[in-house]
Order: sequence, then structure tokens, then C-alpha cells
Amino acid sequence: MNRITKAVFPVAGLGTRFLPATKASPKEMLPIVDKPLIQYAVEEAVDSGITHMVFITGRNKRAIEDHFDKAYELEKELEERGREALLDQVRDILPKHVSCTYVRQSEALGLGHAVLCARAVIGNEPFAVILADDLIDAEVPVLKQMAQRFEQEQRCIIAVQPIPPEDSRSYGVIKADKTEEGKERLHRMTGIVEKPHPEVAPSNLAVVGRYILTPAVMDTLERVIPGAGGEIQLTDAIAAVLKSEGAFGYEFEGRRYDCGSKLGYLQANVMYALRHGEVGKDFCAFLSELSNRPKS
Repeated sequence: MNRITKAVFPVAGLGTRFLPATKASPKEMLPIVDKPLIQYAVEEAVDSGITHMVFITGRNKRAIEDHFDKAYELEKELEERGREALLDQVRDILPKHVSCTYVRQSEALGLGHAVLCARAVIGNEPFAVILADDLIDAEVPVLKQMAQRFEQEQRCIIAVQPIPPEDSRSYGVIKADKTEEGKERLHRMTGIVEKPHPEVAPSNLAVVGRYILTPAVMDTLERVIPGAGGEIQLTDAIAAVLKSEGAFGYEFEGRRYDCGSKLGYLQANVMYALRHGEVGKDFCAFLSELSNRPKS
């Protein structure tokens, strides 16, 4: 039985929606309270059994590599100052059994192209793709939920969630058969469309940034004809593979924050701050005080 041990993190995007904050710093390094988005994504992968992280990077993304590397000077200073708790946090960002590979995407040619850049590292294995922009708060990590379904089905598993119909132009949307008996939340896909108009969207189930893909997707990406803007779309490869192998949309358990948008990013910061061990209580009191202030 094939198990998922490798995950691809496409992190080469420019993050233009967060300029000027992302002019010289990767959007994936934007913090949710005190931890960058990319670390949340990697922690989800680790907690789901992934042991090899593959980062598809671009220019100005060196901070991501530095974040997961050893910081000798910082560790030495923290040790000399007796800051043991902070030292442990810095040292434990990645478990020792986890390895990282960094692959440069020379041109921004779409998500499909970014995934294809990982081919030499992935080989002929099933693999996961995680988009750090989608921060998902879940009791059981979403990728772990999906990996459990993959072990049963051995087919592509795509994370989906219901959306308002008017939002379909911002997502890939799946067409699916009814959920099979005994397989709650798992929808057998019959099609997938990138950013359809609401009146022609095949369902209200939108693709979210978690994928488990079979080797056939890599084979297909090499043959996909670039679409609008010259980009190679991952959606097109999945559409081809679901016809030959089959694929499932998985309606995950958890709350997603779209941290690729300013509003979603701010919402995530508020919710994670409220339960933060260091500042949660005081932050809650601040919000309560703020809500009780008389309106001017």
C-alpha cells in the first residue's frame, strides 16, 4: 500500500496582495501571532506523517530556507542568556527525522508548473501539495484526514469546502456524484472547472489548498498545454487523471482561513491570538473593552 511521505510547498509567488509588506519578505513568512504561515503548513505535514518537505521557491524566498535551517548565532545567544524556552522553540521548528529540499522555479508559470518542478525529488510516488495561504484549524490535521482516505482509495484526494455560489469565480470547483454510503465527506469527482461563473459552476464545492496526488498527475503535467497567461494549471492535470484513474473531493473537518486575503489573514490572527497561551487572556480582555467603547 502506498503511503504519503513527501509534500510539495509551492512558495514562489510574489504575494502582491500584501505589498509593501511582501516587497522584500515572502508572504509565507507573514506571522499568525508569532509563527509564520509556512511553519503552520509544515507542522500540519509533520503531524500527518510527512518526512520530506519539498519547497518550490523563487527570488527573494531565502528567508524560508533560513527559517528551517539551524541558526547558530541565535541559539548561542539564547543559550548564554538562559532563555531555554525560546531556545527549544528555535531548535524544534523541524524534527530531526524530517528533511527539506529546495527547488528554484525560474518562471512563474502557474501552480501546475510549480508542482512539476518537484518531479525529480518526488519520483514515482504519490505525494501531497500544501498551499500555505490556506491555514486550516482542525482537531485532526486536514492532510492526515486526507491521507487516511488515500490509504483506502489509492486515488487522488482533493480538499474541498462548500462556498456561496457567487464566490465560484475565485476557485476551482468540482463536479461530483453523490457521497457514497459509508464514506461521508468523500465525493467521487466527475469533473473539475477552474474559476467558473456562478451560473455554470457544477457545484458549490470549491477546491482548497490541500491535495494528495498520484504519480499520473506528474506525467500529465508534462503534457498539459499552457492555458491563459501561458500558465500550466494543476486543475487541468487533475481533470485528465480523474478520467483515467478516478479522483475524490474530500469535504474536510476544520475551519479554513484564506490568508491570501487581508481579511482572512486578520481573522486568523484574531482567532489564534485568542487562544495563545501567552497573550490570549489579555487579548480577549482588550477585544471586550474595544467592543464596549461608545461609538463616536
